[in-house]
Amino acid sequence: PLHCVFLGNGPSGICLSYLLSGYIPYFKRDSLHPHPILQRKLEEAPDVSILDQDLEYLSEGLEGRSHSPVALLFDTLQRPDTDFGGTAESVLTWWHETDRAIPHLVLGRNAPGGAWHSIEGSMVTLSRGEWMGLPDLPFKDWLKQKRRGLRNNRATAEDIAHYYQYYVMKKGLQKNFRCGTVVTSVRKVSADSISNCAQKHLQENSNSLWNFNENSTEVFQVDGFFKTVKGDKEPFSIYAENVVLATGTYDSPTWLGVKGENLSYVHHKLSALEEAVKNSRIGIMSDPVLIVGAGLTAADAILFAHHCNIPVIHVFRRRVTDPGLIFNQLPKMMYPEYHRVHQMMKEQSAACAGPYESYVSLPEHHVLSFGKDKKCILQDKNGYQKVYKISMALVLTGSNPNLSFLPNNGLDLAMDSDQPVNPKRNPIDVDPFTYECTLEKGLYALGPLAGDNFVRFVQGGALAVASSLLKKANKNPP
Repeated sequence: PLHCVFLGNGPSGICLSYLLSGYIPYFKRDSLHPHPILQRKLEEAPDVSILDQDLEYLSEGLEGRSHSPVALLFDTLQRPDTDFGGTAESVLTWWHETDRAIPHLVLGRNAPGGAWHSIEGSMVTLSRGEWMGLPDLPFKDWLKQKRRGLRNNRATAEDIAHYYQYYVMKKGLQKNFRCGTVVTSVRKVSADSISNCAQKHLQENSNSLWNFNENSTEVFQVDGFFKTVKGDKEPFSIYAENVVLATGTYDSPTWLGVKGENLSYVHHKLSALEEAVKNSRIGIMSDPVLIVGAGLTAADAILFAHHCNIPVIHVFRRRVTDPGLIFNQLPKMMYPEYHRVHQMMKEQSAACAGPYESYVSLPEHHVLSFGKDKKCILQDKNGYQKVYKISMALVLTGSNPNLSFLPNNGLDLAMDSDQPVNPKRNPIDVDPFTYECTLEKGLYALGPLAGDNFVRFVQGGALAVASSLLKKANKNPP
C-alpha cells in the first residue's frame, strides 16, 4: 500500500503535497520575527526543521484570526506582521531533502486548485491577494510576472485558480496528482485481505523503494473511478496506510427544507442568476428575484443583480446589527462593495423606502413556502405573513461537504456525531497538533472539514499532518 492518499486537490492538498515531496522549512538565520517569544523559541534549535520541532511548544501563546494554534504558527512564520498591514518577509527558508519525501497520491475532480475552478472567474476574493499564496512562491510575485497588480489588494478567482495550477507545475508536484477522479468509498480493511497480486501491482506502479510498514494490520481501501478523455469511467482501488480528507465544503448547497423548494425556479447556486441574465430570461422588467441569506455569496448575488438593474427582494433571519453578521466584521476600507450591500440592508427595509431603487431588505424574515405560481410566502418575527410574486429564487445560505464516500456519511467523525459535518458549526474532531481524526487513526482532515476556512490558515493543518506522517514513516533526522 501507499503511505498516503489525499482526497481533494485544493490549496490544502497542494500545500501538503509540497511538504511531503521533501520540501522542508527551517528558520532563516539572522531573520527577526516581530513576536519576541516566538523569536526566542526559533533561535533555540535553528538546525532542526520546523516539521521536526514540537508544534505545540512553538505555537503556544500565539493569537490571531484562527482557532487553530498550528494555523497561526505557520501563517505568522510566512507572513510575520500581515495583520498589521506590514510586509515583513517570511522567516522560513526551504530546503529540498529528497530522502525525506513520502510517496503519496492526490486525487481530485478538477485541475489542481479544487473548488477555485468552479467559482465565477471575475469574482474578487474576500481575503487579500497575498493571503491566497502557498509556501515559497508569493502570490504577488506570480502576479508581477503577469504584469498585473492587485485591485484593492484583492485577487480574482480566475487568477487564484491559475496560480494554484502554476504552483503544482513550478514545484514539480504533477506526478503526485491524479485529476478527473471521483472517490466513491473509503473504508478500513485488514492488510491480509489485500491480494498479493494487488500489492505487487501497486508496488510496481509506485516506482519507489518504499518500505511498507509490515506491522500495520489495517489499511484503507479507497475506491472510485477516473473519468477518461473519452468520457468513460475507469474504476480503481488504492490501498493506503493513511488517508487525508481535504475535500472542502463546496459540494452541497444548504437547503431551507421548505415546501416547493424543489420547483424549477428555486436555485441554490449564484451561477443560476448569471445564466438567466445571460440568456435574457430575466431583465429590468422582470418580477423581483428573491435572494435568501446574509453571507458573502448572497451579497455577491445582490451586487450582480444591482449591476444588471434587476429588482431584488432580500430575505434573511438575522438583525442588521447582529455582530455575527459577516458584514459587521469586515473593515469598510478594504471591502467597499460589501459595505454598500450592508448599507442597503440597513436603509432599504420594506417599512421605509431608501435611496436604492429596486431593492427591498426584509431582516428577521424567513421563507415559509414557494408556490407553483411563483408566489412565495414569507413570515416575519411576529408571525405576520406576506406574499410576493417573484421571477426566481436564490437560496444562498451556505454549503455542506459531501462525505457520502465515508461510512455513515462521516457523521461518527464530527465533534457532534448526531449532526452532519459542517465547517463552521460541526467540524471533524481532530487532534489540533497532528490533524489526525480523534476517532479513526490513520485518517486525517484538513481545511474547512477541520474548521479552517481561509486559505492562509489551511496551510498550518498541512504542516501538522506532514509532521505527523514523517514521524510515522520514521523519516525524521536523528
